[in-house]
Amino acid sequence: MMKEFKEEVLVTGAAGFIGYHVVKRLMSEGHKVIGLDNMNEYYSIQLKIDRLKEVGIELLNGEKSVFHAQGFKFYQGDLSNPELINRIFSENAIQYIVHVGAQAGVRHSIDNPQSYNISNLDGTLNILEGMRRNDVKHLVYASSSSVYGVDSKQPFNENERCDNPVSYYAATKRSNEIMAASYANMYKKTITGLRFFTVYGPWGRPDMAPMLFAKAASEGRTIKVFNNGNQSRDFTYIDDIVEGILRITFNARRMEEQGHEVFNIGAGKPVGLMDFIDGLEVNFNCKISKEFVEAQLGDVPVTYADTRKLEEYIHFRPEIDLVYGLKRFSDWFRTYFASEYR
Repeated sequence: MMKEFKEEVLVTGAAGFIGYHVVKRLMSEGHKVIGLDNMNEYYSIQLKIDRLKEVGIELLNGEKSVFHAQGFKFYQGDLSNPELINRIFSENAIQYIVHVGAQAGVRHSIDNPQSYNISNLDGTLNILEGMRRNDVKHLVYASSSSVYGVDSKQPFNENERCDNPVSYYAATKRSNEIMAASYANMYKKTITGLRFFTVYGPWGRPDMAPMLFAKAASEGRTIKVFNNGNQSRDFTYIDDIVEGILRITFNARRMEEQGHEVFNIGAGKPVGLMDFIDGLEVNFNCKISKEFVEAQLGDVPVTYADTRKLEEYIHFRPEIDLVYGLKRFSDWFRTYFASEYR
């Protein structure tokens, strides 16, 4: 007897940090998940392969482009390929979209701006077109706290103009918001943007501070502490982020309203970078060697979310504190990389 699933949900960036966790949670709740990821080399492909293994997908060779697991169908390909996106919609009855696939990284966008056009602009346009041409109830997509730039007041509020980005990555994310608004207005669709703040936890991205610092702690190396340590970030544990994503994706009020909205999604509590490093030192039982350097191009000193708007819709606010979150991240890190540090 075939298993009956709840709704069919397309998750882009399914092998990525946030995408993987969303896929895993959706599968655990009985949804049929359609995943897409291009498995690019921006960071370790092995980490992406291992995430997919956790949800039942084995990438056996480079010839195959569609893989199946119980409740999960995975396409390996690029968001910027309109033929592939059309195929995915034609082969599946997609009702919801969680679009978290993108070229990430503020600093990488300085040296490789063209890749951001391809993934973040062309790719998002293809997803918007897929929604327009199909019976999709709700599209939720990843924006970023970086859209606020240096002129915005703290805590960042969704009513800010966000017209002065300090990186090209931020510019593409702000462009996504404007693109999404135009499609929602023209075609009477429900589209929601989530401005993610600093997400951390197990299976995180190797280019982000938590993983970089944990590796340095394990290997006895020196870390660069930008802006001489005078930075604060709204560190938010991945489980809280996923809870927020799912609650807004299936939110009846949003779907009744239709149109376009953006929401901050974060803990709403700025944490000093040095406090975050101190927490890692406790968990790794070491003192991390530090080189204090100037801020990098594209960095902002503080990110801090006003999360009241989202909380009003989903009746939830992040619950996992930094002490518990860092312990869970550190435990996973030691387990996953055990063979490297024996």
